[in-house]
Amino acid sequence: MIIICGMFAAITAVLSQLVIPIPLVPITGQTLAVGLTATILGSKYGAISMICYMLLGAVGLPVFAEAKGGLGVIIGPTGGYIISFFIAAFVIGFILEKTSFNIAMAFIANIIGMIITLTIGTIQLKYVADLTWSAALAGGVYPFIIVGLIKAFLASWIGISVRKRLIQAKLLRGTTKQSAA
Repeated sequence: MIIICGMFAAITAVLSQLVIPIPLVPITGQTLAVGLTATILGSKYGAISMICYMLLGAVGLPVFAEAKGGLGVIIGPTGGYIISFFIAAFVIGFILEKTSFNIAMAFIANIIGMIITLTIGTIQLKYVADLTWSAALAGGVYPFIIVGLIKAFLASWIGISVRKRLIQAKLLRGTTKQSAA
């Protein structure tokens, strides 16, 4: 499982390089990776993967969006989004473990994860960049709602499909509730 966690940290690093630049906070593939990771691995290993990702970036490896790295990114205006990833991954996985690993529940869990990420990210953006709440919301939340819902759906659909295949291949244990949906 440690190798799988490392692989998902690497997948997050790769998807982080898919960037649509907009003012203040770019749209990236990072949150899609967080949702995929948690949907496939669950709470514990999803959170461990995101902690590994954050630590790789904190020591300076260029794994964050736009090939950035270093502690300065984490304590900078957009660092709250990165900090939130392990919390969001844990919560997404936890919800699925307590309910059922199916697309509908995964979509709900991923939306909750998106809310966690946007909340923590926007709070840090507001204070570090010294913005008003309306400016922080305009730059850190509103541009991400529609794309976030799309990413939540993709993470749910792809994540549940991949999880089922990994369990069938005996590469992942399916000890939690599974659903045919």
